Amino acid sequence: MKDLTNKKILFIICGGISAYKSLETIRLLKKNNAEIKTILTKSAKEFVTPLSISSLSQGKVYDDIFNIENETEMDHITLSRWADVIIVAPVTANTISKLCIGSSEDLASTVILASNKQIFLAPAMNVRMWEHPSTKDNVKNLQKYGYKFIGPVTGEMACGEYGEGKMSDPLDIFNEISDFLLANQKNKKTKALVTAGPTYEYLDPVRFISNKSSGKQGFEIAKSLSKKGFDTTLISGPTNLSINEDINLIKVETAEEMLKATQKNLPAEIAIFTAAVADFKMKRLNINKIKKKDNLSLDLEKNVDILNYVSNHNSMRPKLVIGFAAETDNLDENAIKKLSNKNCDWIIANDVSKNNCGFNSDYNEVVIHYKDTKKQKEKLSFKKKSEISEEIVDRIINQIS
Repeated sequence: MKDLTNKKILFIICGGISAYKSLETIRLLKKNNAEIKTILTKSAKEFVTPLSISSLSQGKVYDDIFNIENETEMDHITLSRWADVIIVAPVTANTISKLCIGSSEDLASTVILASNKQIFLAPAMNVRMWEHPSTKDNVKNLQKYGYKFIGPVTGEMACGEYGEGKMSDPLDIFNEISDFLLANQKNKKTKALVTAGPTYEYLDPVRFISNKSSGKQGFEIAKSLSKKGFDTTLISGPTNLSINEDINLIKVETAEEMLKATQKNLPAEIAIFTAAVADFKMKRLNINKIKKKDNLSLDLEKNVDILNYVSNHNSMRPKLVIGFAAETDNLDENAIKKLSNKNCDWIIANDVSKNNCGFNSDYNEVVIHYKDTKKQKEKLSFKKKSEISEEIVDRIINQIS
């Protein structure tokens, strides 16, 4: 038995002959003490009834976004926030297509679009529909958006054909969901600290030294950590980005402010330094605006090194310290040098000389270098920063578990 006490699951059932299997999955989840609420799409009610579902789940069944009673009791935003995880089973080719374009035409699709939780999809369709190029493209795009797929499996279908497209067994779906929830419960005891964005190092009240960092990679890593259950704090330099409410966001401007915020939020088990901290600052800040001159010299000094401070802090050092190296040349050589000099456990290097990758972009391509010499460096090829973040967090979980 897997104890899912206090675990909240939003179960969405779409139309299709496999809808009846969802009743068994709900029974298994409820047997293990999960709290379940269910959304039935209009077509799903052709195959299963709200009464049968509520009898098994002992929870509310929602079926219409325009139902005044439902919206008064719990609107679609609140419902999406209520859940610890969302499972859509079965999910049809039509639903996959609608999710891919961000449709929000009914309660189910609106809740999914509004959700900040992990969403699992259990497909069920004819083998030809599953193998159709448009379905394959849609699945790839949804995976890029962070959706997780359970199945489908190969077998004989209700239509009499045989092949891939059959919905996964209810026990397999139950195990996938319960394992995710229990892993998240374990991660909630683990504190993760992320720094992101640039810093502003002021020359005078109106001018500053900075860089092109958008903060997007750090924000995505914080989101991925939070989604996997980690107690996440994000310390960010100036950006225009927003973050989930369940992440503790601390806004700073200068490197000194970022260092103080980092110190205040230690100890932590995991620290990931994606922030592009300015290397230099003024020795003395000009109180008044510097006037335009023919020849202007700036008296600069090295800035605080937050990564080096944390990596070498004997009493407060996190178990896993990860630094980022934004380079324009000699990527591996500079990353290996930084890994040694900073005494961190990983260095994640990326080439910021490319226009479509790294700084101020939604995409990235990185190489992970490990202090542990038994591990080979790993390249995470060009993809969205949200996907890069998922892969990084998966590796973090493997290392600390």
